[in-house]
Amino acid sequence: MGTVQKTAPEPLALVPFQIPTPFETTLPNGLRVVIFDDERLPLVSFRLAFLSGDAHDPHEHTGLTSAMVSMMTEGTDDYSSRELAEKVERLGASLGVSASDDFTIVSASTLSMYSADILDLIAEVVFRPTFPEDELDLYRRNTVENLKYQRSQPNFLANEQTSRILYGSHPYATIAPKAADVEKLTREDLVRLHEARIIPNNAILVVVGNVDRDELLGKLEAHFGEWPKGEIPVADDPALPKRTERTITIVDRPGSAQSNIVLANLGVKRMHPDYFPLLVMNQVLGAGASSRVFMNLREEKGYTYGAYTRMDMKRLAGDIEATAEVRTSVTGDSLKEFFYELNRIRDERVPEDEINDAKNYLSGVFPLRAETQEGMTGLILNQQIYGLPADYLQSYRDNISAVTADDVQRVAREHLHPETVALVVVGDAGEVLPQVKEYASSIEIFDTEGNEKGLADYESGQDESDADLSGTWELSLDFQGQPVPVTLSIDQDGTSITGKLVTMLGEGEITAGSVSGSKFSATASTDLQGQKLELSINGKLAGDQLSGSITAPIVPDPLTFSGTRA
Repeated sequence: MGTVQKTAPEPLALVPFQIPTPFETTLPNGLRVVIFDDERLPLVSFRLAFLSGDAHDPHEHTGLTSAMVSMMTEGTDDYSSRELAEKVERLGASLGVSASDDFTIVSASTLSMYSADILDLIAEVVFRPTFPEDELDLYRRNTVENLKYQRSQPNFLANEQTSRILYGSHPYATIAPKAADVEKLTREDLVRLHEARIIPNNAILVVVGNVDRDELLGKLEAHFGEWPKGEIPVADDPALPKRTERTITIVDRPGSAQSNIVLANLGVKRMHPDYFPLLVMNQVLGAGASSRVFMNLREEKGYTYGAYTRMDMKRLAGDIEATAEVRTSVTGDSLKEFFYELNRIRDERVPEDEINDAKNYLSGVFPLRAETQEGMTGLILNQQIYGLPADYLQSYRDNISAVTADDVQRVAREHLHPETVALVVVGDAGEVLPQVKEYASSIEIFDTEGNEKGLADYESGQDESDADLSGTWELSLDFQGQPVPVTLSIDQDGTSITGKLVTMLGEGEITAGSVSGSKFSATASTDLQGQKLELSINGKLAGDQLSGSITAPIVPDPLTFSGTRA
């Protein structure tokens, strides 16, 4: 019988990562061109990146950039939306336009033999979009419906509040437009923004693939050489808020079975000199399934399926977040462990084995990102749009390797601020508040529509008399942003309730339920296509308003409801 190895084998030597320096030039109109020869496959990828995005929306026109990029492929001088899509499909290519906070990017890829054809189509959507009224009307209606759906998602609600708190009046504070912003969009707005923002002297064209450089430069000159310069937008953004205390913000989802937790503070922008030490620190703390917060909250405590930390580094600012989705009953216990880990990495020097594991992981996965042409294109594009050093890709692993335990502790102390962190919890406010209020004296509560609620409504009621829920309640159930009528009939005898629930899934019989103060819980049994289905109902009575949630095995997230007695 062979011997059993009791220790992990030594890691293999790093595979060398050496890539040639891309060719760079600038056209007379200011368009920067970057060409990287990649002959591994007969493919070519294009990225035309403009250094403005959603954060540069004109005042009182939130969502205009997103609308413009969505509409650029919905009709041009030579193609209707359908004709353009069919042309791209015949080439076996891809073509799209997208926007982030800082950038607007036209993306395309195809076989090298069709590079001239895809360049024609890139020029078509860049220079000649028509923004048809019928397509714009469809965009408005679809976007408004999508915004309704987003409000049913706890992650969206958590991000909305976190961004508002951290970024204040800065454009980064807005993660989505309101329905009213979308509904007032006009074709003239899109045309004006397109003329102002789609300009060559604020753009970079990255081409990666199997191309003939001289031939390609000739085609680029023919397509983009006569493109007139424009006025580069100048950012005049307000200063970011300075935090002086820890705060708690709760988004109330009555009856929610879990809490979505975010602990966040401002971080750094992408070009910050502490980037590499922060990368290693984050890997140790919470970037993966072997990181500290994951091992603590999931593996040791069993509070969640996953707990993580992440850094969002943008052009002008950034933030650092710790996140988890936990059972409602362990919300407070989870915060205790988060703060333990945030303080530990600041107060104690990370052991060398943890540092080395993090560095080995980061150094090992980096070359994998360049294995595909799309991955290589993304790396080169990021280097260019963020203005990173010319040897950034070649020196990446050396920079990771140079990080020390002292560096990790220094950046943790400088950039993690548990004492002034913004703590956001999306869940049942009545259940969450008693668990979290010890962590901050400044507490605010919002509903899922972003309306602030009175704290007193949630602090009282622990010893209140039991509510009278008897009668018929006409409720509106939020199903993926769509209101669905629900009727709840309740017979109450002291603290016990029975009754009926009529939903889109059929009629359910409530055989066991209970009332405690202003809250109630119940189970309804129904038949769905011959299968027995149990629905869990949790809710709260506040004045004349009944609100809560319904959960079922076939529905991934709780469905919230609200309504009044008939």
